[in-house]
Amino acid sequence: MVLEALSYGFVQKALIAGIAVALICSFMGTFLVLRRYSLFGDGIAHVAFGGVSVGLFLGVFPLWTAFIVSIFGGLGLQKLRQSTKISGDAAVAVVLVSGLAIGVILVSSSGGFSVDLFSFLFGSILLISNEDTVMILGISAGIIATLVVMQKQFLHLTFNEEQAKIAGLPVTVLNYAFVILASVTVVTSMRLVGILLISALIVIPNISAMMFGKGFKKTVITSMSISVISVVSGILLSYYYNVAPSGTIVMIAVAILIGVLAARSAGLISKVDIKKQPEITHNS
Repeated sequence: MVLEALSYGFVQKALIAGIAVALICSFMGTFLVLRRYSLFGDGIAHVAFGGVSVGLFLGVFPLWTAFIVSIFGGLGLQKLRQSTKISGDAAVAVVLVSGLAIGVILVSSSGGFSVDLFSFLFGSILLISNEDTVMILGISAGIIATLVVMQKQFLHLTFNEEQAKIAGLPVTVLNYAFVILASVTVVTSMRLVGILLISALIVIPNISAMMFGKGFKKTVITSMSISVISVVSGILLSYYYNVAPSGTIVMIAVAILIGVLAARSAGLISKVDIKKQPEITHNS
């Protein structure tokens, strides 16, 4: 049955693009979760909803407007966090509702929801084109390469921003660069699980991986593995049972998290404080 599914070109493209998205979501998600930015993906995804609505309203390719609006939304979030006393989660909430409001206004002005908009809201990985696949692979490769090269700098910011300043790192520039990468990751991933579920793919595999209390590199690898398993299984199951791939992918990730929690409760995994995660240090 697996070979039958793999014989179809649209399933092959979905798996290739899905694995690429799984890797960037889990890698970027590790930094976001450790920085207490778990809802960042959700906030930027809702800003992307506004960007997609702008594209559909103007009659241009919505993914490009989503990229532009999301990047500016992410930079605005960072600026709001730095220049005011608003906490990170509150800043995310402000950006989230602003993007959602813009999207709702534009959707109502253009006559309501369209099929294109629904594909961005709920994902359409089985319907992506060859051009979309190439674009996702290219962007994913660029994001992973950047994260690998700048891993030490981003870890300094993640664990101690003040120490990073003392060490002479350009903290402001690095923060903006990180936000741009995270925003691009969110928009690139929309075709897989959609705007409404993107934060789940970013956060859930990382929470599961962090339960093992390993070093940073092992946590990233574990998160990537969980994410890829969820995506591949979700796409294949959605094909066989004719259900939405996005929801299936997320529910498999949730099932893995529940399994890890059960193993932890049974003593099969050593109990660690997920909020502190002392083993995940920048020396790992």
